[in-house]
Amino acid sequence: MAHPNILLIFTDQQRGDTIHAAGNPVIKTPHLDRLVREGVHFRSAYTPSPVCVSARCSLIHGQYPHNTGCFDNGFRMPQDRPTFMQLFTEAGYRTHGIGKMHFNPDPRGLRGFQAREYQEEMGGQIKQNDYLEFLHANGFEHVYDPMGQRGEMYYIPQPAQMPARFHATNWVGDRATDFIRDVGSSPPFLLFTSFIHPHPPFSPPTPWNKLYRGALMPLPKRPEDYETLHTYANRHQNRYKYRDNGIDNNLLRVMRAYYYACISFIDFQVGRILQALEDTDQLDNTLILYTSDHGEFLGDYNCFGKRSMLDASARIPMIVRFPERFTSGQVCEIPTSLVDVMPTFLNAAGIDAATCDLDGIDLAEIAAGENNGAYRDRLVYSEYQRDALGVYMAVNRQWKYFYSSPDRREFLFDRRTDPDETRNRAGLSLCHHNLQQMRTGLHEYYRREGFTDPLEDDRWKLYPQPALPVNPDAGLLIQDARWAAPYQAIPGYTDS
Repeated sequence: MAHPNILLIFTDQQRGDTIHAAGNPVIKTPHLDRLVREGVHFRSAYTPSPVCVSARCSLIHGQYPHNTGCFDNGFRMPQDRPTFMQLFTEAGYRTHGIGKMHFNPDPRGLRGFQAREYQEEMGGQIKQNDYLEFLHANGFEHVYDPMGQRGEMYYIPQPAQMPARFHATNWVGDRATDFIRDVGSSPPFLLFTSFIHPHPPFSPPTPWNKLYRGALMPLPKRPEDYETLHTYANRHQNRYKYRDNGIDNNLLRVMRAYYYACISFIDFQVGRILQALEDTDQLDNTLILYTSDHGEFLGDYNCFGKRSMLDASARIPMIVRFPERFTSGQVCEIPTSLVDVMPTFLNAAGIDAATCDLDGIDLAEIAAGENNGAYRDRLVYSEYQRDALGVYMAVNRQWKYFYSSPDRREFLFDRRTDPDETRNRAGLSLCHHNLQQMRTGLHEYYRREGFTDPLEDDRWKLYPQPALPVNPDAGLLIQDARWAAPYQAIPGYTDS
């Protein structure tokens, strides 16, 4: 067979439990369900870093944060090593990016792409954002927050300010299907299709905002003593996202309804993309990988956002369809990571990865290992921030272990007997051996990697513990689009 096309469909902040065919009885995802039926569903997929920029950095370089040096949104992505897009361009592929990339410090950088169609949440100027130009050209120049009102409204469900055909999710679907229909079969293509949703604010367009009704949605998961599972990162982001001043269960159910609606609208675009591949006879010669950067608490444990190693934040969807290398309908329980995406793409295309120093493994090999036991004991890792704010995780088939530096606390979960993560086993004498084994294994891994910053002898290094300001209004997030400020001036009101 000729070199395959590569299609990465990427979402932002999508939990691993938001696919109907993967066990969610409420959400409607018929096209993702098709991918599950026709591909391999990696049910234990984890982010290498539970926040946007560092997760994407690990994705495009195939390395964990301790190797990229990018641990959070404020860290710079490296420029001294190849991305998978660069390697595909050098191999003669037509490489194209559509939607949110969240590159830092070069948001409009190509990073190896031959071309990009740009859509980001905040956008520097109208003429620097292809989607904003499209939106304003179609009569929506009054929309300053095209992905939903942020700041005070960050976690308030809200209908989009434009109809579905002009919505950002639909724009990505339009651009992706147009690319597939126009590009032809020679040379092969690599298409990175990236949606901003379901990242908050949850703002689906009509009629999608009425697909799920709040009163029919389940309440969040709040096990007994759930506060003991909070870390400093949870408390910090609950504060600045306006979510630490009271809980309204009705609001939380509507929030989940709108979040699910955002995912179903993405699913609709996935169906359009699959149809374009079928119409151009490219479906079976295209490796399709669907995944996300990290999850979203959505009120579980009375928490919101990401930046945690609990499954709501750290576990992600991951499905691969490519009949030549992946068995239809297989479910793989071996832990996987976004660092596995790059070697999967390179191996499928026959591109040499020997000089890339990759941390991941080809997902086709991992899927095959489900039956032959080759990766039975595999561990994957995740890292958020560093030093006084660092959080470090290791996961295998049975255990999840993580350490939160700002809390000076360890967490241990038995993934077999407590898959909902309701009780921390780290303080239980019956699990002391398992705790010690996971901790020691993570320390030894970091020493082999030459990453000893968080370690001191055979212990975690201790740092001063941060605290939230006493003032409940201190730190509340404001995220107004800078380009829109001149348009929001109201004479006699804003100047007084």
